[in-house]
Amino acid sequence: MIVNNSPPLVKIRDLHFYHGDRPIFQGVDIDIPRGRVTAIMGPSGTGKTTLLKLIGGQLRPTRGTIEVDGQNVHKLSRKALYQLRMRMGMLFQSGALLTDLSVYDNVAYPLREHTNLPESMIRRLVLMKLEAVGLRGARELMPSELSGGMARRVALARAIALDPMMVMYDEPFTGQDPISMGVLAQLVRRLNDAVGLTSILVSHDVEETAGISDLIYVLSGGKVIESGASDALMGSSSPAVKQFMGGLPDGPVGFHYQAPALSEDLLSMRGAK
Repeated sequence: MIVNNSPPLVKIRDLHFYHGDRPIFQGVDIDIPRGRVTAIMGPSGTGKTTLLKLIGGQLRPTRGTIEVDGQNVHKLSRKALYQLRMRMGMLFQSGALLTDLSVYDNVAYPLREHTNLPESMIRRLVLMKLEAVGLRGARELMPSELSGGMARRVALARAIALDPMMVMYDEPFTGQDPISMGVLAQLVRRLNDAVGLTSILVSHDVEETAGISDLIYVLSGGKVIESGASDALMGSSSPAVKQFMGGLPDGPVGFHYQAPALSEDLLSMRGAK
């Protein structure tokens, strides 16, 4: 477990959340330490992306609290929430670049939208952010001209354009080739350390994520089933953690979605639906 004497940047207590009648979280407690890379991992459907939306105030919990930098996210006024969100960067799973804008203008967009800086200063900042992700030379390209890995790196440059205190990454490695995945992983780590960011990383890629994370939370069944450094989780005795971290086909997470016996389904009218 990571030892950090300063208060966590994100403090989640007794979090409950439902999609309709389906429980997603049932009493989740999580601390995101400042200045570290914290990974949220677990099988598909465990609510990892939902957790990022709850932290950002896009969704409201059914019960429990989420504090970011000492502020209760879901008790803030709209104006205060807007100001808090300006201190959060977000790298979406798809990259979500604006397709009609060049690489340069995509990164400049949040600066033009949220500041009154002159274009000369915006240009300097955009070039610095693109340099940080290795794509200053691609500034005139359009999103359609980028590879998948390049598009994610441009999206990362845009996510840090306003120098946020925290960046949330939603499956940044999905669909990437091994080289692009390695580049992105090292960018996450280097940027976090170079500018003192706090990073929250949602990912299914165990090897790359474990290699750059200071702390990992594993979610399953609406709860945190284990947390700690990657080495500790790799050696976990928990069957669920062992199955996920090792990519094992057999374990607590079954192949079949819950259903009645096949023979019962075939002999009933439900089988015709």
